[in-house]
Amino acid sequence: MSPHGNLPAELSSFVDRTRERAELKRLLAAARLVTVTGIGGVGKTRTALRVAAEVRRAFPDGAWLADLATLTDPGLLTETVAQAVGVKDQTARPPAESLAGYLAPRRLLLILDTCEHLAADCAGLAQKLLQAAPGLRVLATSRQPLGATGEHVLALPPLPTADACTLFTERATAASAAFTDADQSAVARLCERLDGIPLGIELAAVRTRALPVGQIADLVETGRTRLLTPVRAAIDGSHDLCTPAERLLWARAAVFPGTFTLDAAQQVCTDDQLPADDIIDVITGLVDKSILHRDDDPDPRYRLLDTLREYGLERLRDTGAETDLRRRHRDHHLHLARRFDAEWCGPGQADWYRRLTREHANLRAALDFSLTDPAEHQAGLELAGALLYYWMACGHPREGRYYLDRLLTLDSPPGPALTRALWVCAWISALQGDMDAAENRLAQCRPHAETQNDTAAAGWIAYIGSAIAVFSGDPQRAMTLAEQSAHLHTHGGDPNTGLLVAYAAQAIALAFLNELDRAIAVTDEYRKLCADHHEQWACTYADWAAGVAELGRGNPTAAVDHARAALRFKRQLGDHGGCAMVVDVLATGASMQGDAARAARLIGLAHRLWETVGLPQLGSPDLSASRVWTEKQARHILGDQRFDDALTTGLTDDFDTGIAYALDEPGPRPATNHPPDPAPLTTRERQVAELVADGLTNQQIADRLMISRRTANTHIEHILTKLDFTARTQIAAWIAART
Repeated sequence: MSPHGNLPAELSSFVDRTRERAELKRLLAAARLVTVTGIGGVGKTRTALRVAAEVRRAFPDGAWLADLATLTDPGLLTETVAQAVGVKDQTARPPAESLAGYLAPRRLLLILDTCEHLAADCAGLAQKLLQAAPGLRVLATSRQPLGATGEHVLALPPLPTADACTLFTERATAASAAFTDADQSAVARLCERLDGIPLGIELAAVRTRALPVGQIADLVETGRTRLLTPVRAAIDGSHDLCTPAERLLWARAAVFPGTFTLDAAQQVCTDDQLPADDIIDVITGLVDKSILHRDDDPDPRYRLLDTLREYGLERLRDTGAETDLRRRHRDHHLHLARRFDAEWCGPGQADWYRRLTREHANLRAALDFSLTDPAEHQAGLELAGALLYYWMACGHPREGRYYLDRLLTLDSPPGPALTRALWVCAWISALQGDMDAAENRLAQCRPHAETQNDTAAAGWIAYIGSAIAVFSGDPQRAMTLAEQSAHLHTHGGDPNTGLLVAYAAQAIALAFLNELDRAIAVTDEYRKLCADHHEQWACTYADWAAGVAELGRGNPTAAVDHARAALRFKRQLGDHGGCAMVVDVLATGASMQGDAARAARLIGLAHRLWETVGLPQLGSPDLSASRVWTEKQARHILGDQRFDDALTTGLTDDFDTGIAYALDEPGPRPATNHPPDPAPLTTRERQVAELVADGLTNQQIADRLMISRRTANTHIEHILTKLDFTARTQIAAWIAART
């Protein structure tokens, strides 16, 4: 993840908004919470993101976008924002607390996009974060103010006619070879009919493929006589232009809150009315009409803009088919989760990680639907349990526990789905350091496993008990339970990942018992099994355990080799907790090799990784003792100043740079997606800027240059848009007093 943030690249030209951009920058300089408001389709997100890109360099820790459009559960708001800024806290502490702690020392810009359906929750979260983090600025977009204390609001107006015409002409020229800009009077009439709303203008521009501009304006006028808003009229016009099959897919595809694949559309949206064989042509038609947007990431995926999705859902509800389509959507993703679970112990783990990451919004929607009706609870329980390795291995334990805890409060009948959900929830709780909750879930799970003769569940119960013991400082008990787990998994249990992690538990227990040769022997056998399966995730724990054991044997070179082997794959999954464990081993290895400066920098990197995870060294007294020894040794060799300097470097490394350093690889190339340098000032703007610097008022500037005061104000607004944000902040109040 880039240290500069996660702002998306612009895919189309941005038309003007000079005055609004200057005002938004002024507000961001003066206030810590600014909300851009306006009706749907007016361009709130585009304007906010453009300004964020322009001021990003004023924030050393970057500008970060949290897209809330697909989020329906306010209980996941903080987790969604945390994931957006790169915090993957695995602990059971309140999410707002861990996020606030991460942001407290940082200077960054946080963009909360599409807040209207969660306005009160966004206001509460923003206030908590701003109180905790003095270097934080929050820029929100919403159809209404959040209502937070200290909030400043910029109401984004529609485009003026001239800018609206420019936007229409650009989009129509791109959409249709037949379009010419000769009839600007018709373009102006159309843009006025659409009230300068960018979304309506862009939808109307696509229609130039089929109709002349004047006729499009007439149709929009007809829509207005039906008391429709301009945007609604434009969307209705696009809907009218669609074939019956395209209209049907538009409505049905609205159940996807995120992007979706061709296969997903075929599975969820087709039937006798919309045959699967026709779906490619129907999707192509909707893409051509700019109803569906295609993202190649890396395979084609499709999405509806928020306003168009809302429209599609209205149409779907009118047909009475919404519940059926949501069930089909859930069932499709349940089938996907079953495949993921069955194939996880194999060569495709990185591909599955990327696939489910793209499906995250859809998985949430499927789980949310399963919580709405008792008839759907069982499927929801199975879905949450099948996503075990997505929760555990791919950086989402807190969200997994959130859904599992909610589903487990329901009155679910005994069966494999309930049994699995209980031990999965126990494992996540143990990873979070919530050992009491983990023990309680195991106690609930045991009678179900015994009654059902579920050997695999019994093996997992023993393994999780071993994990609890080892991280609680009882490696002897951990070893006993790990051996029991391995026996169960080799005699009717889970001979795949279940057996592999049981061996991992044995290896680390043996290392903590100082039976180092036995620990190495177990990891050697363990790695052979992983190779047989072409498995990588579980194998990283063999390498980590081997690294810990080799440190104990006084062989730091071998320890570093094992740790780097683990780190190379863990970074592919964004497994910050696993990476932190491995970097701790590398830091100790560097210290034992006499490279104290490297050890100090790696300690800083590990600290930053643990900071995003939340529970340093997973609460283990053995791992904590190793960490303390490593720091003491490095500080003794370097002295306080040199140690702190190296530590600070590690603390400030972004993820990619830090991991590359830990692996002794060349660092990543500097990011190339920075916003361009501010545009150079024109001759007249330089003259105005010089007079501003001399302290002249706007009227004096106008008189000196023999221009109108209004023209002087316009020049100043253009200068503000082009100025570096930091410099602009320093003179913003002065300028505001004179404009």
